[in-house]
Amino acid sequence: MAKRKNTSKSREVRHLTKISGGSSYAVVIPMDFIKQLGWRDRQKLVIRKYGSKVVISDWEPEGE
Repeated sequence: MAKRKNTSKSREVRHLTKISGGSSYAVVIPMDFIKQLGWRDRQKLVIRKYGSKVVISDWEPEGE
């Protein structure tokens, strides 16, 4: 099946994927976003729910 081009430049549409074992899900984040944020492989992130939205941010250890 051919990939569809994303016609909206203002947002990226991604699929929610169930992880093996069934207790978690994953969303693939575009590489451009990861590079712009300066994130790296295996980096700790904080996931927060605000109403009907989810916010993912860099984890910062306490006391820093």
